[in-house]
Amino acid sequence: MSRRLQGEVRLRVRCPFPERFLNLCAQRKLRFWDVERLGEEELRCTMPRRDYALLRTALADFPCELHLERRRGAPYFLRRFRRRYALVVGLTISAMGLFLGSFFIWDFTIEGNRTVSDEEILRALQRNGVRLGTFGFGFRSEDLRNHVLLEIPELSWIAVNVSGCQAHVQVRERLPEPEIADRRTPSNLVARRAGLVRSVEALWGEKLVLPGMTVEEGQILISGLEDTEHFGARLSASLGSVRARTWYTLSLRLPVTEVCKVPVGREETRRALIFGTHRVKLYPGSSIPAEECDTIKEYTELRLFGLRLPVTLERETLRPYARQEVSLSADALRRKGEAILREYLETILPEDGEVRSALCTIREEGGTALVTLQAECEEEIGQRVPILTEP
Repeated sequence: MSRRLQGEVRLRVRCPFPERFLNLCAQRKLRFWDVERLGEEELRCTMPRRDYALLRTALADFPCELHLERRRGAPYFLRRFRRRYALVVGLTISAMGLFLGSFFIWDFTIEGNRTVSDEEILRALQRNGVRLGTFGFGFRSEDLRNHVLLEIPELSWIAVNVSGCQAHVQVRERLPEPEIADRRTPSNLVARRAGLVRSVEALWGEKLVLPGMTVEEGQILISGLEDTEHFGARLSASLGSVRARTWYTLSLRLPVTEVCKVPVGREETRRALIFGTHRVKLYPGSSIPAEECDTIKEYTELRLFGLRLPVTLERETLRPYARQEVSLSADALRRKGEAILREYLETILPEDGEVRSALCTIREEGGTALVTLQAECEEEIGQRVPILTEP
């Protein structure tokens, strides 16, 4: 790489004694490499550009012929443009633009967020004056932090660190407040649905079921009414956990035909450049396709010597299609129905619920298919129900 930057030449040397030529180069400490013997009085070698200029002076009284075969490197490349003043001015302006552009923000990276989306954080920063093209030293981090935390209460801390033309946004989300158990209101822990009890943990109240027992929906699992030896009955808040095996049977009716997309014609590729928030088309015509098609967009960030440029290349692929009604096989219907029913099952199960096994069956009836999912789960079935007492 350094040789290309300094420039190098490829020579063909013709003299009666080629060895004397090599000895002369060694005495003058002239570097050369890739020596190739072409004959008894001829050889070829490569030298740096500066050593070649010294060699021509050293061979003034030496019987030798030099033939320059090739020149390459940055000096020779730039020499072609020494009289193209417009190009030199353009390169100078581009270099100044890159230097000045490094003081502005052209890219954001966000770390530490899980529930709060990147778009919400970027919008809050934009409302407070930090967006693409903002001067990197034109805002105070403390003021920005205070305003953003007021707009997004889900965050407990935010910091914006600018490095070059990239802003690193680090956030920390606020931990949810733990739910405080109510131990004053008298209540029973009853079964939310029927199942086979796997484990019982009674923290407060009297346990009425044991592992291995089958319970029905609405049955009391842990009672808040306790009998005492000296004071009679006492009401309390039942607290605990009862996990059980439960069974679900879900059904869904699907049509046996479906409208699918069939590719037609050929794909079309469009390109555009995005400068900050402005988009410049590199293709003629309208951006709206004339027919139905799928649009696939790919974005490539342009970099120069590892520096992020404020330009993004957009590659848009259009795949035209036609709608066609096709008949689905029984296996395809079963997979489609099972995916829908499993997704629905995840929504009705509690957070700590787990699907242990599932069986999906299908039966076609008069142009439709009935998909049935039978699942065995393990979940928490206890729920607190207040005990109604008279004043």
